[in-house]
Amino acid sequence: MRIFKLLIVFFFFSSCVAKAKQDSFIKHNVEKGETIYSVARKYQITPFDIYRLNPDAKNGIVENTILLIPRKSTPILKQEVKTIVHEVKAKETLYSIAKEYEVTVAQLEEWNAELLKDGLKKGQEIIVSKEDLPLNESYVEVKNVKNVTETFSHKVLPQETIYGIATKYNISMDDLVSQNPDVKEGLKEGMILTLKKETVKSSTAINGTNVYAVKSGETLYSLSKKINVSQEELIKSNPDLADGLKEGMILKLPSTGKSQSTISLPVNPIKKDSLIVFAPKNLVSLADSINVEQQRNLVLLLPFNMERISADSDKSTKQLIKGDNFLNLTLDFYSGALMAIDSAKVLGLPVNIKVLNIESDRTSSNIAKIIEENDFSKVDAVIGPFQNSHVETTAQLLSKYNTPVISPLSKEVGMKLPNLYNAVPTEKYMMDKLFNYFKEKEGNVIAVVSTKKKSAKEYLTGNYPEVKYPEFADNGSVDLNSLKTLLVKGKKNFVIIESQTTNQILNTTNFLKKLKEDFDIQLVVLKLYDTLEVIDIPISNLTELNMMFPSNKKEGESDADKIFEMKYRRLNGISPTGAASKGFDVTFDTLLRICQKEGYAKSIEKVKTEYYENTFDYVNDNGNIINNGVYLMYYDTDLTIKQVK
Repeated sequence: MRIFKLLIVFFFFSSCVAKAKQDSFIKHNVEKGETIYSVARKYQITPFDIYRLNPDAKNGIVENTILLIPRKSTPILKQEVKTIVHEVKAKETLYSIAKEYEVTVAQLEEWNAELLKDGLKKGQEIIVSKEDLPLNESYVEVKNVKNVTETFSHKVLPQETIYGIATKYNISMDDLVSQNPDVKEGLKEGMILTLKKETVKSSTAINGTNVYAVKSGETLYSLSKKINVSQEELIKSNPDLADGLKEGMILKLPSTGKSQSTISLPVNPIKKDSLIVFAPKNLVSLADSINVEQQRNLVLLLPFNMERISADSDKSTKQLIKGDNFLNLTLDFYSGALMAIDSAKVLGLPVNIKVLNIESDRTSSNIAKIIEENDFSKVDAVIGPFQNSHVETTAQLLSKYNTPVISPLSKEVGMKLPNLYNAVPTEKYMMDKLFNYFKEKEGNVIAVVSTKKKSAKEYLTGNYPEVKYPEFADNGSVDLNSLKTLLVKGKKNFVIIESQTTNQILNTTNFLKKLKEDFDIQLVVLKLYDTLEVIDIPISNLTELNMMFPSNKKEGESDADKIFEMKYRRLNGISPTGAASKGFDVTFDTLLRICQKEGYAKSIEKVKTEYYENTFDYVNDNGNIINNGVYLMYYDTDLTIKQVK
């Protein structure tokens, strides 16, 4: 019943989308093997001209698709197709490669359709950039290419591996060995390695003037940062930019110029040794400083995928909802958001709220169409969608309005966009929170890492070299005597366990409990996992050792937290899930921030906030705006989970 109520409320909040405007155009039926670029060449137009009338084409086109082609455009008399090839490395995915080259997964799949039939494989060479560059016939293109060799020196740290060092410097293991033959006899602590990496740098000139071909998804801001030229200088050299940046544009670049960002962002991190420390902000209640004089507008872009439900006539709506985990996640988030909206009404916040349905899957969405058919020029903030690639698209399309776009659930952080706010702390922030705490306590840090967790050990040794490691026996079990020799009396000993082997966790925690009389020991895990819940590991092992872990949410401890949970249970018949809690916290925080006199972005710079489960302490980490609201939690002897103070 709760699910159906939410769907009814959703339709109440949703707005009907308007029909697209009809311009003069030609209808083109896509033939087998055609791409956006080949169609653009056929009609002598740019890819942007096609995307303008066919927003969904950005996700790729298939045979028999009907494309609308504009009748009038600037003729293109000369073109060149440029391709860049990438050799796939171990553990790389299409998503990670797409982020590296600032393209979409759909483009990679289109360019490498035959190669990817059996999936992505290590050692494959795939096309990662394919540009059609239109040139006017009066221009002469001159391309300068030069190989640049970068040389690095690296001192081998304890426990480092050839794979870990090669990955860190983005070179192959074979190159590392050939450049340092001594490592064939084994990698030794303190060795100085010389690492060389060749890169190709090219520049293109037209009649002696530097130019740049605009890629898909680029914004004026991201481009100005990429080429180190201010937005004002770009517009001055290219007056057409006043009408917006278009894919396929050839821009003239000023010969000199310095980037001058016109957008104010939060304070950058200060590096302290290997850890990142951010300047602290005051925790405040924004409900005390609401500006009721100005009407605000909030839009929620939520992936209900209603067309998918409507299209499946063989199943009942109830069956479809029950079997769709992603839809249940959306509905849970929405249920929390509705409670935040109710709270805003009680406070008298002057906000118009619109909820729009997003049709999306892993690689495609109708985001571009939704934004084209709705007026976002006066929207003060947008929450959603959920998937990282789709929320990045939203932020790019709304960058012309400088509209804040909040990514509410994704842990992934990719493109550096000045209007994109990532509400979920990264894994790196979680780890740094732990190690900053260890450092404050002047602790002795020991890590028991299972032999099967090689990547975890490489990450720890690469980022936190102060960690000590006990030896392991031939059967893979930890040498407990070796572990004891690493403990230090008179210091706090933080013992990290990174293992999913029940016996290993049980034996290690039993051993540590026996040593508590002689040593100050606290158990630490990098994240909670199912192995800790099995019946063979007594809860007393975790509580007596006060097991600590980082988390992006806290346990509800205050009276206000308990009131929220009771109200949610009364409305929905169950306790709030993590997605429901996030829906309330993100939505309520956004509503309060846009109703501050200085607006959302300035509020982000000045203060941090806290609600039912989440703290919002946004920081600028070299261009990515990310929530640094991480908690340290621990198991107490009274069988509760509490926050480390």
